Amino acid sequence: MYPNTDLFIDGAWGASQSGRTLAVLNPATGEEVGKVAHADTKDLDRALKAAQKGFQVWSKVPAFERYKIMRKAADYMRANADRIAQIMTIEQGKPVAESKMETLAAGDLIDWFAEEGRRTYGVTIPARVDGVQQLVFKEPVGPVAAFTPWNFPINQAVRKISCAVATGCSIILKGPEETPASCAELVKAFAEAGVPEGVVNLVYGVPSEVSEYLIPHPIIRKVTFTGSTAVGKLLAGLAGKHMKRITMELGGHAPAIVFDDADIDTAVKILAANKFRNAGQVCVAPTRFLIQEKVYDQFVEKFTNTTKAIKVGDGLDKGNTMGALAHARRVDAVEGFVNDAIDKGSKLQTGGKRIGNKGFFYEPTVLTDVPLEARIMNEEPFGPIAAMRPFATFDEVVSEANRLDYGLAAYAYTSSAKTAEALGAKIESGMVSINHHGIALPEVPFGGVKDSGMGSEGGYNALEAYLNFKFVTQASL
Repeated sequence: MYPNTDLFIDGAWGASQSGRTLAVLNPATGEEVGKVAHADTKDLDRALKAAQKGFQVWSKVPAFERYKIMRKAADYMRANADRIAQIMTIEQGKPVAESKMETLAAGDLIDWFAEEGRRTYGVTIPARVDGVQQLVFKEPVGPVAAFTPWNFPINQAVRKISCAVATGCSIILKGPEETPASCAELVKAFAEAGVPEGVVNLVYGVPSEVSEYLIPHPIIRKVTFTGSTAVGKLLAGLAGKHMKRITMELGGHAPAIVFDDADIDTAVKILAANKFRNAGQVCVAPTRFLIQEKVYDQFVEKFTNTTKAIKVGDGLDKGNTMGALAHARRVDAVEGFVNDAIDKGSKLQTGGKRIGNKGFFYEPTVLTDVPLEARIMNEEPFGPIAAMRPFATFDEVVSEANRLDYGLAAYAYTSSAKTAEALGAKIESGMVSINHHGIALPEVPFGGVKDSGMGSEGGYNALEAYLNFKFVTQASL
């Protein structure tokens, strides 16, 4: 049922020239389920040559024709959603319902960017004198190098591929080695839809080796990366050294603020669902729960009871609402965060232990009265841990929300329009969602500020990072 995964270069699937492969593990069992081809320098050179050729062809294809091909790719994702979801769950661990939702969402994202690609209009600027025309043209920037993570194998890759294809660029995607097959299905969707050879290419390998080779290469004109802040800074520095345009969607540590006038039941329901989605391995997951003193105990009790009701197990089994962590490294990391917090005085309300000795499972965990010096209040946990502490005043909680260098997402619950407006103005974050979870839709911006990145991977803003703006002025003779 689980396929081995090849490279996709210049319109053809195949092994790496060296024949090297990497093992793919099922997080629910810890056992090997397949292999993925490991690209070396010769494979990257082939991909670069293909991307250059693909760009020369694709950049001349009219936007309306690009749109039609992309709509076929979106239809492929929808038609094959059940099969692709099974593949994703086997390699990534999330419940199959979440995998299917991610696959179907890819169709919506492709559709939206296809439509926006038809609307990358230029501009006419009124001249100061008669007889002069001032025009701004938007042109594709060139071949793109894209790097995507394992937590959302399709969701992150589809944004990058769609932006590149919609604007007339070609792309080399370095997919996630841990979750290669579902990502390959996304690339297959574009290939089956009729994208010309060389426009979309897919490679796997040692991340540092691939990035250090592709980013400085003169063929590559744009770099886009989703991953940790530490790695993102290194890649941004490398791209900057060679004057490559970048989009960086990096780490987060989202505050979730609940005021005493909030609808507590609504806040608990929404925040718990989004905390433990994908076992907390989500860059925009709520992580620092800041609850006003008057409702602190009430919120903790209801949230803890909701957490205890989560059924953890193999994502392929019906009824399980949280799957395994993606790999053994995440289990070790989560365990380290929990132990550190308890050592520093936090109270364990539920969870806090590994589950069994097969696969990479960890209990959904709630920690309360977590001191600011605990690692989990300062480092992105990327796991199923909700860390809670009370606050007294508006100014106090805003100060805590803005304390870290992260600024990707933030959440708040209040019935006061005045408080909501003030939060939207004062919280330092690329995305702020109040009284609901309203981020990551195709049509809205998706990106952070401060150390959480640069640029957007959603909304019309996303396409502009793949375009050059050319100003042409001409006077009549």
